[in-house]
Formats: sequence, C-alpha cells, structure tokens
Amino acid sequence: MATIIQAKNLSKIYKTDVLETTALSDVSFEIKKGEFVAVMGPSGSGKSTLMHIIGALDTPTSGTYILDGEEVQKLIDDELSDIRNRKIGFIFQAFNLLPRTSALKNVMLPMIYAGIPKAERLERAKKYLEMVGLGDRMEHASNQLSGGQQQRVAIARALVMNPAILLADEPTGNIASAQAEEIMAIFQKINDEGHTIVMITHEAGIAEHAKRIIHIRDGKIIKDGNDHKQRKIRN
Repeated sequence: MATIIQAKNLSKIYKTDVLETTALSDVSFEIKKGEFVAVMGPSGSGKSTLMHIIGALDTPTSGTYILDGEEVQKLIDDELSDIRNRKIGFIFQAFNLLPRTSALKNVMLPMIYAGIPKAERLERAKKYLEMVGLGDRMEHASNQLSGGQQQRVAIARALVMNPAILLADEPTGNIASAQAEEIMAIFQKINDEGHTIVMITHEAGIAEHAKRIIHIRDGKIIKDGNDHKQRKIRN
C-alpha cells in the first residue's frame, strides 16, 4: 500500500528572546493510504504542533515532511495554501460552520473557492450530506442543528474535495458522548470506503476507534502500534 504521509526526524522549536521551547523532538513515522490513525497525548505533549505540521499549517524547524509525494516544508505560503485546499480535509472541534447558512451551502463553500461548476457543487454536497445521514437536514441552517449534526456537516464539507487525507482535531470534543459514538461510526465507515484519516485526540476511548494509535509525550513518540483492538477484546 502506498505511503501518503512520511515524517522523518521532525523537530519543532519555538524561540523568543529569552526562551527556547522544544515542542517536537526527532519524530518519525509513516502513514499508508487508507489507514485510520489516532495521535494521542495529554495537553502539552506536542500533538497539536504535529497536527499543524501534518495539516501544512506550520513547518518543522528541522526534518522532512512529505504529503502525497510533496515535500511540504520546501513550499512557500501560497503553495502551502494550495496543498491544504487540494489534499487535506479539515475537521475541527469547533465545527467552523457559517451559523445562519444552510448545511448544503456550508458543504458547497470549498468547491466555490475551487471554481467547481454549480451543478457539480450541488451534486457533490448532496451526496456527502446523505452519506453522513443528513439527507433530510440539508436546508437547515447550521445553528438549527445539534452539535453532532453540525460535526456531520463538517465531515461532509471535508470530503467534498476528495482530499488525500482527512485531518480531524479533537472531533468529538464539543459533543455529547452518545453523539461522539455516532461520529466515530461515520469515521469508521468513511475509512472502510478507503479514506485516510488522521485524528488528534486526548481521549483513550475515542482513540480506540482508530486502527492504529501513535502515543506522543514531551514531543516524542513513545508508542506506535495497532494492537489496542486485541487488548480491548481480551479485556
């Protein structure tokens, strides 16, 4: 299976006039196309810094990050913006929807920026809203939807550009536990259909829905494996 993400010896150091903070230290891993990977760690572990690098929102101080064949840290700002639009579908804890705009129009928004014709925008948006179980809520404004429903809209919006990876940052952080389980079931369905998912979380119960967990602490990977399912079954 092809490698979609390759991180080699990534380090990130933040400097001020009086202080130097190492957020990531010599981090290396690969993610294959079609994997569902959770990056888990406590607050301050470096997982948010790693998420920003994976999402082309930041670049490492040293090391190499290759996303779908492109060496990200060599790109200038406009190129970074382009790779985010083309190759990464973002799903955030805060949903980031336009509140008084319909679910359908929220999902269509990235395609407007990409210059996709209206008929195709409409077709794709409807397809993905139906996929996440919101076929009967397309015309509802996002502020008329529950937290779980808003996150489903955000997932549909992330999928419409057919990105190389879905990057989910604490995707269940703002919703009730029952709705969180529904969201994770959607993630598993999407992954079963071949989409690559990288999910940042501090919750062990959420991480266990992934097929592989990368544990990070103090800026370093302390464990990387996919045996949690077997442990869970045995327990």
